[in-house]
Amino acid sequence: MDKSEKTEVVLLACGSFNPITNMHLRLFELAKDYLNRTGKYRVIKGIISPVGDAYKKKGLIPAHHRIIMAELATKTSTWVEVDTWESLQKEWTETVKVLRHHQEKLEAGNCDHRQNSPVVERSGRKRKCLEQRQDSSQKKSLEPKTKGVPEVKLLCGADLLESFGVPNLWKSEDITQIVANYGLVCVTRDGSDAQKFIYESDVLWKHQSNIHLVNEWINNDISSTKIRRALRRGQSIRYLVPDLVQEYIEKHDLYSSESEDRNVGVVLAPLQRNTAEAKHRNATA
Repeated sequence: MDKSEKTEVVLLACGSFNPITNMHLRLFELAKDYLNRTGKYRVIKGIISPVGDAYKKKGLIPAHHRIIMAELATKTSTWVEVDTWESLQKEWTETVKVLRHHQEKLEAGNCDHRQNSPVVERSGRKRKCLEQRQDSSQKKSLEPKTKGVPEVKLLCGADLLESFGVPNLWKSEDITQIVANYGLVCVTRDGSDAQKFIYESDVLWKHQSNIHLVNEWINNDISSTKIRRALRRGQSIRYLVPDLVQEYIEKHDLYSSESEDRNVGVVLAPLQRNTAEAKHRNATA
């Protein structure tokens, strides 16, 4: 298939990145290889979007440190970059809104590109682009992407896919929008059964053609939780995270028993919000 006929894809990974590890970076490479091999897609960019402090996850260190570590980790990458928009929001932002933000950003850029094209502009083109952009931002779910605009897909591990089943962690309508309007690229780990989880979910089953499961045949069990545990115990994390990230962690003494107690006893932001909204709906039903 000719390059021009392939769908361009931007891979978006949302998460704590507390800290970012070599496995996080491997997810991008595995997903890119998989999608490019299908012959239908061409991955043009990867985006790491660390969650904001308002997420309130236990042991979550301040976002500015997590952003800097992610930037250090991607310093030598030619296609993966770090985006700060989500981390700068005052309140926790749903993943579907982060996806929408980046898709609209791409559409706006495509619109600007057409306006600046050397081809003679048709009357009203600029106004039409602005109207389309405003109309798009007002819709809760996106219509099929404009032809020629790259598609944003959510890159994740099997644990995120399985978290869809945790009560009140996700809104059912958000899950539907994510898999229907954007799509998932899920890198499965040893011992997980992502296909079975999709089978047991009516929503995921309905949109399974938009869920790409990528097998990681080289077992890699690195996790941020295990990195933090090793650091608390004074153990080496070399070769588990990029060297620059290790140096930054050591320089700022980021992870300790005290840091792991951050947000202890605090309800995770999505659970708090979604539980409250569910109670309100039940009370007014």
